[in-house]
Amino acid sequence: MKIKTSLSLLALICGLTLLFQLNLSDAFAQVSKSADSAPVEVQSSQWPRRTVKILVGFPPGSTPDMIARTIAEPLSKSFNQPVIVENHVGVSGNLAAQLLARAQDDHTLGLLINGNLTTAKLLYPSLEFDPLKDFTPVSLIANSPLLLVAPNNLPSAKAFFKEAQIQGGKWNFGSVGTGSMAHLTMEALKAATPGLEAVHIPYPGNPGVMNALMAGEIQMALVPVGIAMPLIQSEKIQAIGLVGGRSILAPNVPTLSELGIKGIAAHLQVWDALVGPKSLSREAQERLSKELKKIAQNSDLRAQLFNQGWILRSTSDEALKNVINSEYLLMQGIINKNNIRANP
Repeated sequence: MKIKTSLSLLALICGLTLLFQLNLSDAFAQVSKSADSAPVEVQSSQWPRRTVKILVGFPPGSTPDMIARTIAEPLSKSFNQPVIVENHVGVSGNLAAQLLARAQDDHTLGLLINGNLTTAKLLYPSLEFDPLKDFTPVSLIANSPLLLVAPNNLPSAKAFFKEAQIQGGKWNFGSVGTGSMAHLTMEALKAATPGLEAVHIPYPGNPGVMNALMAGEIQMALVPVGIAMPLIQSEKIQAIGLVGGRSILAPNVPTLSELGIKGIAAHLQVWDALVGPKSLSREAQERLSKELKKIAQNSDLRAQLFNQGWILRSTSDEALKNVINSEYLLMQGIINKNNIRANP
């Protein structure tokens, strides 16, 4: 029965992978198109008419907070209006998302992670918002590939997976929480790798995950490249493979696809997006899109995020919508097959 369930999940994952890859590729392709687009028309916009708020569901200093503040300053200069970041911490970032969904004005936005926009309702059925219905997409803002890391005393590359299959449920993997992208991607990886049965251990944040890895409490973890690379370069841990394709952030690290891993487990990434409430006007969408294209082409801002392990992006609202819808279907399959739920 266990093998049958794994095969069913693998079939679902493989069937949906192509749709996800195409939509994600289309979304990220908007970045290069934006760079070559014609100058934006000179017509002035009346929006915004007062202070703009960007809600973030994580504390000051967190990655979403850092990304929100990176775009807030140039937006404020362009708008000639204050753009402030408000932190509303709780429920894995979903408290800010819930407040955003309730907003009725035209000047409240949210810098949300992909989990808030794809898996939130699946993991927390009691949440009072539907990510597919209650938000107005604006643009992808930044993304980062995930990197599979392991202690130095374990085999590397393909040999790592062979050993992981032998060890089965004796090995553990860590993540920043139940239902996090790292957790769900690892479950997809397990479905794509018969015999890989590592047990999930959640931690309150990536620092805890990395400490557990170095202490030998866990044998593997998926973390953003920017978090892992300093420890890899100091030879405290090792890199196994990248999820989401090759990365200039880790040029010598192979992809999971190159190591023989197939399906969506080899393609998922973590990303942050700017969205508004359902009430956000088309005028606001268009003005934001115009300014975000300029920000995405700013070399200083790109370097600022790159040094933190993130790629600055700008896409159309339609491209973001496609990414959200595609990833929702994929995550729904993984969550339901593994009966994963989280309590607020």
